[in-house]
Amino acid sequence: MTLTMRQPLPLLDNDVLRTFVAIAETGSFTTAADAVFRTPSAVSMQIKKLEEQLDTTLFLRDARSVTLTESGETLLPYARRMLALSNEAVGRFRMPEMKGVVRLGAPDDIGERFMPTILKRFAEVYPLIMVDLTVDSSGALRRRLAEQRLDLTLVNTAPGTVSIEGEVVHKEQLVWAAAKCGTAHLRDPLPVSIWEDGCCWRADALSRLDRDKRPYRIAYLSAHSMAQRAAVIADLAVAPLPRSYLTADMVALGSKHGLPDLGSFEVRLLKGQETSETIDAVADSIRYAYSEMIGMAA
Repeated sequence: MTLTMRQPLPLLDNDVLRTFVAIAETGSFTTAADAVFRTPSAVSMQIKKLEEQLDTTLFLRDARSVTLTESGETLLPYARRMLALSNEAVGRFRMPEMKGVVRLGAPDDIGERFMPTILKRFAEVYPLIMVDLTVDSSGALRRRLAEQRLDLTLVNTAPGTVSIEGEVVHKEQLVWAAAKCGTAHLRDPLPVSIWEDGCCWRADALSRLDRDKRPYRIAYLSAHSMAQRAAVIADLAVAPLPRSYLTADMVALGSKHGLPDLGSFEVRLLKGQETSETIDAVADSIRYAYSEMIGMAA
C-alpha cells in the first residue's frame, strides 16, 4: 500500500490571531487597527492571509458593520485560548516574580461598565496575577479596605471630600438621564430613580432638587446601575448619571428642561496598608485605563 505524504498543516500566527480577536470584539476593522497599533490596510491584509490559510471566510462586512461568519465563531474561542496560553508562557519567563492574588474592589457602576475591559487587558500583560473583584457600594468597599479584606478599591466620591484619601483617577459631570423623547421629567412630582443612602450621586441630585423646591418622589431605589438605566429607558423616571453612561436611547437634561444642573463626581483609587509589586501593577493598569478613557473623550 502506498502512503500519500501530506504537507504539514500551517501554523497560525499569534499576531494575526490578536488582530482577528480585536475585530471580533470591536466589530470594526478601524477600531481594531488602533487597538493592535496597525493601519487599517495592514489589518485587512492580515485577515485576508488568515482566511486564505484556513480556506474560509471569517467576517461578513457591509457599510455599517462587521460580523463573524459561522467559521469565525468557530475560530474565536481557539484564538482566545491560544493567545492566553502564549501570554502565560511568556509571562512565566519574563516576569516570573509577578504572580499572586490581588483583592480589588469597585462600585457597581464601575464593575459593570469598565472592569471587564480593565481586567481583560491586565490579564494579557500579567497572566500570572489573579485579580479577585468585589463589587459593592463605595461605603462598604471603604470598610472592607480598612478591615484589610481588600488590597485596592475604587470609590465614587463628591469633589473636595477631605475625609477620604486616595488618588483621583477620574472626574466627570453628572446629568439628568432621561428616555429619548420621554416625558418623565414633565411629571409632578418628578419621578426619580436613585441609589441607596451613601451614594454621592444621590446626595447631589436630591440636595439640588430640595434647593430648587422641585417636588419629587423616589420612584425606583436600587444599588445596581443596570436597574437605574432600565427605569430611565422605560420612561418611568429620570436618574442622575455620568454623561458617559448615557446610551443611544437616553438624553441628558438640565436647567433648560426645568431640572437643576448637577455637579461632578470623582473616582478615587484607595490602597490598603499592604503593598507589593503585584498590587502596584494592578493600580498602574487602572490609572492607565482611566487616562486612556480621558484621552479618547478629549
